[in-house]
Amino acid sequence: MSLYAIGDLHLHYQSELKAKAQLKDPLWVDHEEKFKENCRRLLEDDDTLVLVGDHSWGKDLSQCEKDFEYIRSLPGRKILTRGNHDMFWEVNKTSKLNEQFNPDLIFLQGGYETYGDYALVASKGYSFEGPFYLDKKGKVIGYDESQAKHAEKLVEREAKRLIASFEKAKADGYNKFIMFIHYPPTNILEKDSVFTKIAATYNVSQVIYAHVHGKTRFHDSIEGKYRGREYSLVSGDYLNWIPKKIM
Repeated sequence: MSLYAIGDLHLHYQSELKAKAQLKDPLWVDHEEKFKENCRRLLEDDDTLVLVGDHSWGKDLSQCEKDFEYIRSLPGRKILTRGNHDMFWEVNKTSKLNEQFNPDLIFLQGGYETYGDYALVASKGYSFEGPFYLDKKGKVIGYDESQAKHAEKLVEREAKRLIASFEKAKADGYNKFIMFIHYPPTNILEKDSVFTKIAATYNVSQVIYAHVHGKTRFHDSIEGKYRGREYSLVSGDYLNWIPKKIM
């Protein structure tokens, strides 16, 4: 029984694809079939696959039906967390999603799921992505302060949601955690953030994130061992559509 993770499938069987990179980058050509083949090769039915946000380009559930059929067809237990492009998923309707797709898919937002004696805690997260102002050498010399202030509010909201989920798991007796956030835990100006501090507070063993695409952005945030815990980027194009074994 293994735990795998990957993010950013960006399925679009019934919706318009707007991302230029996904339209042009060879890595995205037939990525759905590549990923399905890799899952069938690697995963067993008793494994768990966490899909770390941005599942579909669909604006609502009616545009996601075939995307969810695709996800249902993958082996193992499927846990979905929220991404910034998941327009079909309103936080206050998470319980309805779970009722509708039970038992095939689990939508994790608020509370926690389990893997062995670990609690899996998730939220969309957030990080400031600019605009950044660069000098001729590409060094950041400034940024849009109004956008940064707006980002602070979103970071605070997501942090509160994560903390509430951790506290619920702790109250139920769990003291081993893996944390999933869609956005990177830090932006390019940070060495630490509220999310790295939450990970330290709850002694999280691993932090799993996605969201970033393309070689120029893959290393924008923390990777590998950092202050006693493992940080992993699991964007689909970064992993070449091979789900990462977390445990």
